[in-house]
Amino acid sequence: MGMASGGAGGGGGRRRGRRRRGSGPMSEINITPMVDVMLVLLIIFMVAAPMMTVGVPIDLPKTAAKQLDSDQEPISISVDKSGAVFLGDQPVAIDALIDAIGQQAQSTDDTIFLRGDGATSYGAVMQVMGELSAAGYTKLRLITEQAQDQ
Repeated sequence: MGMASGGAGGGGGRRRGRRRRGSGPMSEINITPMVDVMLVLLIIFMVAAPMMTVGVPIDLPKTAAKQLDSDQEPISISVDKSGAVFLGDQPVAIDALIDAIGQQAQSTDDTIFLRGDGATSYGAVMQVMGELSAAGYTKLRLITEQAQDQ
């Protein structure tokens, strides 16, 4: 009797130490979740990137000049076709423009970018330039679009 139970117990003991193929640790990396996250981030950045530009719609004049490189966050002033002045994307009265720029600029040596709509009057853009010059801002850049080679 002792032998019969010993024989049956010995056969079961060998299987107890073995593991099944699927229950072991995975040695492969599952990249599907990582790809899903990267695609979601790509879509978010594609949607958000156009929103990061200055929000005043202006039809800039075309020119053959090359783009300037800048390390500093630009101070951007826009004049739309009706002659309204914007600092960034916020409307500003011409009389309050210098005070508003003073809050953003570190000194009068900061570069200021001026965007004027191609349909606006020359006088409206020159009035903004005159105010900036009178306040001591001498580094003024006029922003244009690059002309398409045809």
